[in-house]
Amino acid sequence: MDKDRIKGKVDEIKGSVKQRIGGATKDRSTQAEGFVEEQKGKLQSGVGKMKDEARAEHEKRREPEEP
Repeated sequence: MDKDRIKGKVDEIKGSVKQRIGGATKDRSTQAEGFVEEQKGKLQSGVGKMKDEARAEHEKRREPEEP
């Protein structure tokens, strides 16, 4: 698993928590920060997933085919 996927998931969770706190306290600024952080995390997770897939494809192509 790529480090970007892990970092992205952490940011998603932190953002979600911030949104809930902002909603509970009626603090729109905190809610907005949480939304942005969650979206950033989703994007970073996607980048990590693409890296994992590219790495897997590279490894697949490096393995010699058996006759």
